Amino acid sequence: MNTEQLGRESLNTYGSLEPVMRQLRAGRPLDLNARQWRLAHPDGTFGPWRKLVQQCLREALHYDPGEPDLRPSVLERRETDQFIRERIEFNTAPWFRVPGYFYVPKGVKLPAPALVVMHEWGGPMLFGAERVCGPDTHPVIAEHRNTYTSGRALSDWFASQGFCVITIDAYHFGRRAPRGLFGLPDEIDPWNIPLASLYEFQRYLGEHLYYGVRQLNWAGTTWCGVNFGDDSRCVDYLLSRPEVDGSRIGVTGLSGGGWRTNLMAALDDRIRAAVPVGWMTTGDTQQTYNLAGAIGTFCLLPGVWNRLDIPDLIAMAAPKACMVVSGTQDILFPPAGQRDAARQIADAYAWAGCPNRFQNYAPDKPHCYDAEIQQQALEWFRQHLS
Repeated sequence: MNTEQLGRESLNTYGSLEPVMRQLRAGRPLDLNARQWRLAHPDGTFGPWRKLVQQCLREALHYDPGEPDLRPSVLERRETDQFIRERIEFNTAPWFRVPGYFYVPKGVKLPAPALVVMHEWGGPMLFGAERVCGPDTHPVIAEHRNTYTSGRALSDWFASQGFCVITIDAYHFGRRAPRGLFGLPDEIDPWNIPLASLYEFQRYLGEHLYYGVRQLNWAGTTWCGVNFGDDSRCVDYLLSRPEVDGSRIGVTGLSGGGWRTNLMAALDDRIRAAVPVGWMTTGDTQQTYNLAGAIGTFCLLPGVWNRLDIPDLIAMAAPKACMVVSGTQDILFPPAGQRDAARQIADAYAWAGCPNRFQNYAPDKPHCYDAEIQQQALEWFRQHLS
């Protein structure tokens, strides 16, 4: 694809091996992509296709956390005029005890609808949930929020609008970032170290992400599988709380959080509504345009992207109510990929018989989840979780 076809000049290639990559991609069957599958099965219906693609995706995660055994605890409780915020821990697997926050809104009838709110991938890696939870008492967090969320803590804001909310530290972030390797001390408190040290530790963590990939793959699993396992357990946690109406649960996030939202929409049928922000494209356009800056460890699933395309993550979510947000000025993704993905998802929702439960929102904005997008997401959740 050339610049005119992509809608923007390509950001990176693989040098002399780029033609080889294009040939490899051109040889993929894509036999489970909704568009291709319907061409090969003109009499096929949505239900059997959805079953096939969910099975393909689940198997490729290579992750089984076992039956839920949350053993939750509340470590701290803070009250504001608008909500109660609890600092919590719970088990997502026998080998993971995950920290996070849970919110109960004030002034609404309980049990209330609930949201799983995901933090981003890019940003200060020694902070996880705190990027979207609590006051911006650290300059790095304040800067991050000012850049991406109009200065707001997303979880606090959604709680102030009447939703129960849960947010956790993703694997390799915040309190789950590795310590004691490659120059990282055994104990790091990002709240109480000089900024220069914080940025240096951030560099160490970023440089060794793929060491983590090798560790997980050698253990027989995937980064994507671990994330989905943890995120799905957030729904189990919500269902354990009497303040939550378990029939009205949604999920949202920006960037890497948008990717995790895509996975939750695709595979967790306890979710009723989703708003992924800043992570939608098609595989072919993305390979031509920008892999180095956009495709991270959390996207790698051997055995999937030769059969499915990225829009299939939301296509298989039907009949969940999904609003996909793609900023037209988001330099991580090519305009052609954003537009074609939206067409594919809309076609799939029409095929599933619920065209009104998908919306493509393409504001003239960069990579962000700003106040205007937040308001659109809020209206979507109120419409479909009321």
